[in-house]
Amino acid sequence: MESFDLLVIGGGINGAGIARDAAGRGLKVLLCEKDDLAAHTSSASTKLIHGGLRYLEYHEFGLVRKALQEREVLLDAAPHIMWPLRFVMPHDAEQRPAWLIRCGLFLYDHLARRRRLAGSQRIRFDRHPAGAPLQGRYHQGFVYSDGWVNDARLVVLNAMDAAERGASIHTRTACVAARRSGDGWLCTLQDARGQREVSARAVVNAAGPWVQQLLGGVIHAPASKAIRLVKGSHIIVNKLFEHPFAYIFQNPDKRIIFAIPYEQEFTLIGTTDVDYHGDANQVAIDGDEIAYLCAMSNRYFERQIGPADVVATYSGVRPLLDDEHSNASGVTRDYALELDSDGAPLLSVFGGKITTYRKLAEQVVDQLAPLLGNSRPSWTAGSHLPGGDLPGGDFDVFLAALQRDKPWLPATLAARLARAYGSRVHALLGDAANLAALGREIQPGLYEAELRYLVEKEWAVGADDILWRRSKLRLHLPAGAEAAVTAWLAEYRSRRADNGNLLLHTG
Repeated sequence: MESFDLLVIGGGINGAGIARDAAGRGLKVLLCEKDDLAAHTSSASTKLIHGGLRYLEYHEFGLVRKALQEREVLLDAAPHIMWPLRFVMPHDAEQRPAWLIRCGLFLYDHLARRRRLAGSQRIRFDRHPAGAPLQGRYHQGFVYSDGWVNDARLVVLNAMDAAERGASIHTRTACVAARRSGDGWLCTLQDARGQREVSARAVVNAAGPWVQQLLGGVIHAPASKAIRLVKGSHIIVNKLFEHPFAYIFQNPDKRIIFAIPYEQEFTLIGTTDVDYHGDANQVAIDGDEIAYLCAMSNRYFERQIGPADVVATYSGVRPLLDDEHSNASGVTRDYALELDSDGAPLLSVFGGKITTYRKLAEQVVDQLAPLLGNSRPSWTAGSHLPGGDLPGGDFDVFLAALQRDKPWLPATLAARLARAYGSRVHALLGDAANLAALGREIQPGLYEAELRYLVEKEWAVGADDILWRRSKLRLHLPAGAEAAVTAWLAEYRSRRADNGNLLLHTG
């Protein structure tokens, strides 16, 4: 039976971040995830690294300050998958008064030090490109800065860094039983091949929407805190504007939605906030949510949209720390850590948001490491994620250098690969000197070399892993893309099995 210092249950952003931090401090770590990395909540966000401007209304100053501080740290860590984004807020005189918005933005600008991001300002729409798509009744507004993130890739990069520092990452592997035994834990893991037992000196329950279910049904431990599942849904439509700015819209129900440039050809609109009581594995948008998001978009944009204009949707449930707030939109986005040290340590994570995941992970390991005899200091604040070590942190400079070095790469393909993989693109391309060296083109712009990299380095197993989470290529590819990738994966696994049998017979 294999033994570990730490078993992390959950392969979302919190679990992957904890595994990375712990492995980097020299702990022997196993992370298990019942599905794919970022298969649920962590790939269903609005893709923002932000302080949460609207949380100021709920007086969550500590959370906003912590998130604003982390915003700068994350933008430095992986500039290929995270970058600054300017947000435009049209002023609606029927909503919050202009003086209140100015006060909120001033606070937002100054709660934490900014190095990479420009401050807020008031704008007139007849003098600003963001005014063109808006209805004529909006004459002025405000612009401020936050950040964009490729959320699912952020999870994968944390898992990659953890693995490169010695962690074992097991996807499609559920923890089905866990009990204290002596000074440690005996845990039963189940995957497609069956069950096996491992031991761990400590366990982290970072199961997100399933944190309470895991405590009650698998670990059989009490919890003093609870989570509240809130569904957030998004729609994707053909792009509604040409400029690079995003929008934040205030709505009559006091909620806000974002409209964000997405994948060059689209606009992402979301999110909803709806209390959710169903199966977290089966969450999906409903007709009322689609109608709501279309209506809120139509309240501001000149171009009107309806359900027929929606080209794709996605939904996720956020496991928010239950503060008994009457309105789902007002439930805190902060997190709480519950350490049970009555025997072998068990730490459960309640709540959280993508922007503060690194700080959360640091605090988890700060609590557990001394109990495991580890005194190494925290280290992630100044460290790049895989692929993030770009010269001067400048993506445009990196892309220009890649295009000079690989002039045979089509410009659109070079840009996509650089964005997805950063400096790791060189590992993907290897010594290829032309497109033919990347293997067959399985779908337009998707070559065998990239598919092999995703399977061998990023735990991709199925077509959805590749076309939706590791990339958003499905938005750009023709019907039948999933079938083509699924067929290639089956062929790849068959070749691997044949090679393994050959080695067995000749070894």
